[in-house]
Amino acid sequence: MKAFDFITPDRITKPRKNGITMMLDKGMGLNAVDDLMKVSGEYIDFAKFGWGTSALHDRNLIKEKTEMYLSYDVNPYPGGTLFEIALMKNKLNEFLDEADQLGFKAIEISDGSTTISLEDRLEIISTVKEKGFFIITEVGKKNPCEDHELNIDNRANIVNLDLNAGADRVLIEAREGGKDLGIYDECGDVKEDELENLIKQTDMNKLIWEAPLKNQQTYLILKFGTNVNLGNIAPEEITALETMRRGLRGDTLGKVNL
Repeated sequence: MKAFDFITPDRITKPRKNGITMMLDKGMGLNAVDDLMKVSGEYIDFAKFGWGTSALHDRNLIKEKTEMYLSYDVNPYPGGTLFEIALMKNKLNEFLDEADQLGFKAIEISDGSTTISLEDRLEIISTVKEKGFFIITEVGKKNPCEDHELNIDNRANIVNLDLNAGADRVLIEAREGGKDLGIYDECGDVKEDELENLIKQTDMNKLIWEAPLKNQQTYLILKFGTNVNLGNIAPEEITALETMRRGLRGDTLGKVNL
């Protein structure tokens, strides 16, 4: 039984189709993951092993971490940058086999740091789907100059092509910093017109908004409700985010419906 359960609003439980929280694991140790899962595991749906961090650790440690995440119904997956490196080295099949052996159940397909043609992107989605992975694609570039070249129509087109090709969810790029990329300006504030135009052209329930900053999380929860899909959440911010989703924090108190 939770403390103060008589005043705490409930939220949909896992497995969730919406209200997804994707956490960014930047190389946590097993004990840290254990502590986090005991405290906040029920609030996390996906754990991204950020960038290429999983390639720097012992295979047995990675397997222990994925097993622990899965035991709490958290779906672990390697970061998109590692996928891009594997593709660049013509090692996609080996990458997928290793991911499977390490216990990853999802794969992120992205071209944030490289360039993949739309034709190749859709073929890769089909290949990964055939392997049985849950597919999360990412739309956007990590370099702000390159990202600014993508207008809303470009982004929406890629989102829809990905989903039609078999992607299960699509991340809207914001990186760990959350500034000057995607739907955020150089201060990290939401560009409302771009957000509105994007959701008009796509299935918002399939989108996960990377929202590493508190003001971004607050804005999206107040705009779309408690069950908006949010990603790139720092481990130490998981419980804080959940309080905002449930209206247990001044930012959303009395302003959200569950």
